[in-house]
Amino acid sequence: MLGRTDAVIVVFGSINIDLIGHAPTLMRPGETVLGTSLEFSPGGKGGNQALAASRAGADVKMVGCVGGDDFATRALALLSEAEIDLSGVRRMDRHTGTALIIVDDAGENMITVLPGANSRLTAAALEQAGIAEGDYLLLQLETPIEGVLAAAALAQENGATVVLNLAPFMDFDLALLKNVDVLVVNETELAGVLEMLDAPKLDEADAVSWLSDKFGNTVVATLGSRGAISVAAGSMTTVPSLKIKPVDTVGAGDTFVGYLSAGLTEGMTLSSAMERASVAAGLACLTPGAQPSIPERAAVEDRLALGVASDAQ
Repeated sequence: MLGRTDAVIVVFGSINIDLIGHAPTLMRPGETVLGTSLEFSPGGKGGNQALAASRAGADVKMVGCVGGDDFATRALALLSEAEIDLSGVRRMDRHTGTALIIVDDAGENMITVLPGANSRLTAAALEQAGIAEGDYLLLQLETPIEGVLAAAALAQENGATVVLNLAPFMDFDLALLKNVDVLVVNETELAGVLEMLDAPKLDEADAVSWLSDKFGNTVVATLGSRGAISVAAGSMTTVPSLKIKPVDTVGAGDTFVGYLSAGLTEGMTLSSAMERASVAAGLACLTPGAQPSIPERAAVEDRLALGVASDAQ
């Protein structure tokens, strides 16, 4: 069901405000580290992926929850600016979801998420917002799993394609994978789901193949500086990553997922969609913040024209 060119991407997921602190190093348990700066930035895996898909050129509808506080306006600012359909976003009597993020000088990060209003998101919100045959539903694990399960089932019943990003990784009902057309994981998430499935010990390529064969879906694994790999219907694809010195990796994974989904809605081949998504994710690492770092389509196309393997800086 991949590749309807007029499809809408419906993102069912979290909307946060990110509080980003910068420090020379990440702290160890019980340790205090003096930081250097603090920023406020819109975030949440759902919001990030919605903005990435929109900047990639897709028609996007956001379904989620925010609080009745001042953070809600900040959290929705860039989504609104991108003219994403926010009619499916509900206001709740909880604080807006908040992510506390520390980024070190090497670009690595530690994140604690306080779900707030995101914990109120249910599949009823998706049913009310609507999803049609040929649309794409984009899911993550940053909202209650019951809602994610029900949303995936509803989308399948309506003839939509379901894209699931297993992030942030946690134990979940494996029945969810039966209603997923495209599964996107990073190295940690791939290892986690294989452990849950009691899979044999395999290298990454064989693990992606094993997972795809088990559930009959497309599996895409991002491997950081080593690029990305996918298996669909027994066919394997690999794409490289940009050669970069990362400034901030927050939001890079979400950028990949949003751009990948947008490429598929355009009817791009999986290989082409992955290549564009990999470039977009690399460019996102060159700017601090989650949503502010997501590149516009024109910048990604310009970078693609130079070739993925050359230095991005």
